[in-house]
Amino acid sequence: MFDIGATELLVIVIVAVIVIGPKDLPLALRTAGRWIGKVRRVSGHFRSGIETMIREAEMEEMEKKWREQNARIMAEHSAEEGESAESASTAAESRVASAAAPSRDAEAPSAEPDGQPRLPLGKPESE
Repeated sequence: MFDIGATELLVIVIVAVIVIGPKDLPLALRTAGRWIGKVRRVSGHFRSGIETMIREAEMEEMEKKWREQNARIMAEHSAEEGESAESASTAAESRVASAAAPSRDAEAPSAEPDGQPRLPLGKPESE
């Protein structure tokens, strides 16, 4: 941080002892320690706030990219499903039309695979 060497630290200690005096030096060091602690806490809080803002910005970018990619994928699949849905809807319409048309089975008996006639369901036969 400040890149202070051993000789520079020794000079600072000697100047502090001469200027402050040996009697008040512990109180001065304690006060300096408190201030350094406060500065570290504030700088740590500031740094974490900046990192949080950077992470949020990165997340917004990723979410934007994911939304664009999701929209592109959905458009591709809806186009594919649209083509298959058209053929499926045509087949469904033909099934609905054939189901809506009157069946000959309801009007006349049909033959079973063994050759026996099958009677329509509904009214019982009268004898």
